[in-house]
Formats: sequence, C-alpha cells, structure tokens
Amino acid sequence: MIDQLLVSLLFLGLIYCLVFTDWPAVWVFTCTMLGAYFTGLVSTADLLSKGSNSGLITLVLLLLVSVGLEKLSWLSNLSGKLVSKSYIGSLLRVGGVTALFSAFVNNTAVVATLAHSIRSNRFHPASRLLIPLSYAAILGGTTTLIGTSTNLIVSSFLEDATGQGLAFFDFFIVGIAATVVGLMVLCLSARLLPADGGDVIDVNEYLIEAEVGPDSRLIGKSILANRLRDLDDLFLVEIVRGDHLISPVAPSEYIEVGDKLIFSGDIKQVNALENISGLRLFALEEGLLRDNMVEVIVMPNAAIEGKTVKDTGFRSMFDAAVVGMRRGGKRLSGKLGNISIQAGDSMMLAVGPDFNARKNLDKNFVVVDDAVAGARVSPLQNYLISFTLLAVVAAASMNIVPLIKGLAMLLVLMLVMGVVKGSELRRRFPFELWLIIASALTLAQALTNSGLVSLLATGLHTHLAVLGPYVALGGVFLGTLVLTETMTNNAAAALAFPIAYGLAESYGLNHMPFIMAVAYGASASFLTPYGYTTNLMVQNLGGYTLKDYFRTGLPLSLAYSATVLVLIPMVFPFQS
Repeated sequence: MIDQLLVSLLFLGLIYCLVFTDWPAVWVFTCTMLGAYFTGLVSTADLLSKGSNSGLITLVLLLLVSVGLEKLSWLSNLSGKLVSKSYIGSLLRVGGVTALFSAFVNNTAVVATLAHSIRSNRFHPASRLLIPLSYAAILGGTTTLIGTSTNLIVSSFLEDATGQGLAFFDFFIVGIAATVVGLMVLCLSARLLPADGGDVIDVNEYLIEAEVGPDSRLIGKSILANRLRDLDDLFLVEIVRGDHLISPVAPSEYIEVGDKLIFSGDIKQVNALENISGLRLFALEEGLLRDNMVEVIVMPNAAIEGKTVKDTGFRSMFDAAVVGMRRGGKRLSGKLGNISIQAGDSMMLAVGPDFNARKNLDKNFVVVDDAVAGARVSPLQNYLISFTLLAVVAAASMNIVPLIKGLAMLLVLMLVMGVVKGSELRRRFPFELWLIIASALTLAQALTNSGLVSLLATGLHTHLAVLGPYVALGGVFLGTLVLTETMTNNAAAALAFPIAYGLAESYGLNHMPFIMAVAYGASASFLTPYGYTTNLMVQNLGGYTLKDYFRTGLPLSLAYSATVLVLIPMVFPFQS
C-alpha cells in the first residue's frame, strides 16, 4: 500500500511537471526515476537492465545512422522538383515524397531539407505548404518501426514486458492507410491555411547600417571606449571594412574611417545612432553581409532554451551574433540580449568563420539555409549506403538479421567509408532521449512492482467491462492523443504504455491492439505546434498561429483517428 502511494505521488508529480511547467523532460523523467530508485521501488538490477534494453539501443543506433542518411542526396535532388503551378499536385508530391522518406529517415531532417526549397518556390506561398509538409512527415513515420522514435519506444516497452519487440512492418498496413487518407484530407483542409505568412526573413527588417565619416569622434577608439556596447535596444553585430567582414566584433576592436557599423535590434531606436556625430545612416547594402547570414530554428530541449541570448554567451558558444528573432510568426524587437529563447524560435544569425565547426550546433538548432548544410556524399557512397539500408530493412523484416545488428553494421560501414566521423557521432549522440526512455522503462517497472498497474487496469476493466474492448481501445488511443498534444509524443507513449498493456492483461485479450493504439495515438499530433518537433519547426517558417494548426489539423486528426480505430482491431484482433 505504501509502495502504491509512493508511485502514485511520483507519477502525479511527473505528469504535473510535464504539462504545467517549462522544465526539460529529461530532468523531469530522470529525477522521478531516481526518486523511485532511492525509495526502493526498483532495484539496481532493474535500473541497469532498462538502460541496456535492446529496443532502446536499437533506437540509439537508428538515430546515429540517421546522421549519415541525412547526407544522402536523393531527397535534396528531388526537393526542387516537387512544387509546380498546380497546388493540389504540389501538395500531393510534397506529401508523398515526405511520407516516403520519413518512413526510413529522421523526419526532422526530412522537413529541414525540404523546407528551404518550399520557401523559395515561385508558385505558391510557403505558408500553404509547410504545415502539410510537417503533417506528411508525421504520417509517413507511422508506417514502419524506424519511421519515428515513438514506434521504437513502444517496441522497447513491449520487449521489456514480453521479451519480444515489434516487427519492422507491423505498422505498415494501418500506417499506410492512415497516410493515404491523411493526404486526401490535407488536400481539402490545407486551403484553410493563410496565404500571406512565412516570408523569408529580410535582413533589412533587422539591421541598421551606419558609415563612419572622416570627422567622426569614434575614429581611433575601441568599441568599448566608444560605449557602442551600451546603446539601448541596439547591438553592434559586425563591421564591414572595405571587402573584409569583421564578425563577431571584439570590444577591443578599433574604429577606422569608412567603417560600416552594422547594428541589430529594435530599428525604431535609430535616433540613438543619429545623435553620434560623424555617422551616416543608410539602407543596408547588398553584397558582403548576405554571405554570412544564416537562419536557424531552436530545437526543443536545446541547451540554450529558457536562457537569454546574453546569458548563453551566444557569441563565444556559436561564433555568431543574433541579428533578429521571430516567434509565433511575429518579429521580436527590443533588446535581443534580454529575450528568453524558446523552442521553435526562428533566428537570423550573423556567423563567423568557425560557426560550422562548432560541436553544439546540432543539439541546439536546425539550419534552414542549406548553404550551411554539411558535406554531401559521393555517388558511390550514396548508392552503397542506400543499397545497404534496403538490405538491412529487408533482412530485418524477414527475420534473417535482427534490426539492431543490421543498424550496427550500417553504422560501421558509414564510419569506414567516411560518411560520418566519430566526432560527429559523439556530438549527435542522443543522450537525453536515451535517459528519458531508460527512466520511463524504470518507472514502468516501478508501477508493476508496486501492483499499481494491475490495480488501475482492474479498476478500468470493471468500469469498462459493460462497454467492451472496443471502447477501452478507443479510450487508450484518445488518452494518448491528448497526452501527446499537451507534452511530447515520446513522453505520451512512455506514460500510456503501462496502462494500455495492463488493461489488455485485465481483459485477457491480445495486447497488440492496445499497444498499437498507444503508438498511433502518440503520433497523432495535428492540433498544436507543441507535440511534435516538425510542427514546431515550421511554425515560424510559415508565420503560423495556433488557429492555423487547429483548423487545418482538426479534420486530419478526426480522419486519422477514425482510420486507425477501425483498422487496428481488423489487423490486430483482440483474440490472438
């Protein structure tokens, strides 16, 4: 009884923190797991076994393999050919290609690759295509075991409970049907999207250029001595000196005649510069400055999330200066250094020569401008890696070679061929996701050890017995869907799985329909930008509001849910 009370308190605290606080999910899960461990709800052996769960290791391997798959040229070669004069045709091509690649490649990388060409297309406003791009990536991810981390997480939980995870194409029949239905619905609901959002950030909106005249009192003095760091709502980003760009600008840098000083921030505060003698203000000129401007999107759980630009030490951390920011499709003005960074923020950066070499980029940003993309592979590497990936998928689906072994072989091949480097894998290692899933597996064990899962499942069974397993299945799916819209898809799957599995056990039915309801419910994030990373990525790129997601995603969510709930019991019968 005491154990059940302790577990209940831990889980209530976990859910409260995930839904109502801004605390990173990794810390919430880890602290809750440690609470369960230190109170004796799980043993040391339990803790260690969850961290080495083969499904979890498969997920880690997949994410590392995705680092190399992102460099394959198939998707980038196709990206410029997807949008045409026909809006419906463009929507179907973008959706179909995105769904196909998202079934095998990290969907964040797929969306990042296609977003640039979609924004620069000359036929349709980007805001009419970017939310469908994200939704298609979500739909495509539901078709295979490796299509989304959610599917692998559910497989990890199932393997932990039964010793046998999900097969590669267990998701395919229901997933492909939901994808086809979803794309058809998108052709109708996408017309509700705004046609005036998502313009590429114009540097002129964020920068003020001032040239130092021969009579200026700034000449011969440092930035610090001239107090150019102390201007209200304006920040000196860089200096153009002839054909040379000085970025970032050190406080000790001296001003010379003819220097063009580039300031960012609230351009309405231009009068602060007009009061400095010897400065001539004019519109930003094209040319040198454009070459080092990069647009990025802040990733969820980034190290800089929740901190101000000033507190992060942005310049030293990334060799870049923040020129402008957008949030919720709107520009943020004022003193940029004092604005707290949030996941999904779109930033225009003025980058220095070491920006691309920084090891912390991938964990903090998605780079929208493909000019800063990593090195691409050679044709030989492209074909060999693609062929090996198909062989791994085929071998895994026919139970010839376990997926974990096939992915390990593919990763070694990538290292040998130089497609990825060891330093790159260390930088991209998904430590936080591993910690979240290992913690969630441990907490599920605590629920089982305390008997609370059995108690909850029996209680639910008692109240739902009259209504039958179909209602219970619908409840599991809808409950998971609500969780994924209020937190994240991975957290939703981790919380819903133990209840779904226990409910199936209490009914004495096949657990597969209930498990698949969790997997598909956790991927059904169509109503808000917060439940899925790709939704958050396109929010600022398309200039979307919460209303845009809801009115476009509601028909899709209803159609997706109906398709999934009808097909799951047919493909995975209640009686095994």
